Amino acid sequence: MVRTKMRWLVGMAAGATLLSSSLVGFGVAQATTKAKHYTVAYLSYGVANSYDAPMLAAAKAVAGASGVRVVVFDSQTSYTTQASELQTVINSGQYQGIILQPVYGAALLKEVQKAIKKGIKVVNIDQILGTKYTTDQIQVKGLAGNVVFFPSKIGTQLGTLTQQACGTANPCKIGLVHNYTGYEPDGAITVAFKAQIATNANDQIVAEGDGLYQAGVAVTQVQNMLTAHSDINVIVGADQDCEGAQVALTAAKNTSVKLVCYGGSAAGQAQLKSSTGPWYADVLQVPATEGQVGMSMLIKAMKTGKSQGSKNPVAGLPNKGILTPANAGKFTGEWPG
Repeated sequence: MVRTKMRWLVGMAAGATLLSSSLVGFGVAQATTKAKHYTVAYLSYGVANSYDAPMLAAAKAVAGASGVRVVVFDSQTSYTTQASELQTVINSGQYQGIILQPVYGAALLKEVQKAIKKGIKVVNIDQILGTKYTTDQIQVKGLAGNVVFFPSKIGTQLGTLTQQACGTANPCKIGLVHNYTGYEPDGAITVAFKAQIATNANDQIVAEGDGLYQAGVAVTQVQNMLTAHSDINVIVGADQDCEGAQVALTAAKNTSVKLVCYGGSAAGQAQLKSSTGPWYADVLQVPATEGQVGMSMLIKAMKTGKSQGSKNPVAGLPNKGILTPANAGKFTGEWPG
C-alpha cells in the first residue's frame, strides 16, 4: 500500500515536471514568435547629397536602436532609377517596410500602391508623394506615414524675403538658381516664388539657371548671371546655390548683391550669424528630424499595423522657420551645407 502510494506520488511529480517543461517550451515558442525581425528598404533621393546624409544617418540610428535592419537604395537623383529600385524591393518579398524619399513623387504612385496592397508598410519623407504641392497631408490611401514640408510655402516665403531684400531698388533685378527644373520640389517652389514676385511690378527676374544642388555648378551659373546683369540686386536658391553664389561674388569683388536661400544648413546659419556676408535670410529645413520621425513612424506602423498620419517637421518653428542675422543663433543647422 505504501509502495503503491509512493509510486503514484513519483508519477505525479514526473508528470508535473513534464507539464512544467512543456509550458516552458510553449513560453519560449511564444517569445520567439513575438520577437519578429523587420527589414526596411530606405530609398534615398541621393546618398552623396550633403542634405540627405544626416537624414539617412538619423533614420539608421532609430532603426538600430529597435533592432531593425536597413538596406539603402541610392537613386542618385534619378527618378527612373528610383522607380526601378522600388519595383525590385516590392518583388523581392524581403521587406516589411519602406522609407521613401522621392525624387519625383508623382512617378512613384502606382508602385507605392502595389507595395501597400502586398502588406508592406510605406512611410514617405521629405518630398511630396503625390501631385499636390500645396499640402503636407497624405495623398496615397493606406500610406503608413508622411513627414514632409510643402514646397509652395517655401516658394512664397522666398518671394516675400526677396522683396524685402530688394529694399528701395527700382527696378529690383533678381537672379533665380533652380536645381532640377520641372521636378518637385524645385518646380513647385519656382511657381510659388514667381507668383509672389509678380505681386510687385518693380521686381524683375532677369536671369535663371540650374544649380543641381551643387555649389560648384552654382558658381558657374551665378558667374553667367553677373556677366549678363552686372547690376543684379538679389540672387535666390538653395543653400548649395548660395554657397556657390558667394564664391562667384567674392571673385567678382561684388559686395552689393544679397542672397536669399533655403535649407537652413550649418553653413548658412554661420554666414547669417557673422552678419558680414551677402546672406540676407534662409528658410529652414530639418533633414535629420525627418529621418528620425519617419523611421519611428515606420517601426510603429509595422508593429501595430496602423497608419501614423502626417507630420510637418518645420511647422511651429520660431519666426516661421526663417533665419536672419538677428535670430540665426537660436536655430541649429541639421546638415553641413
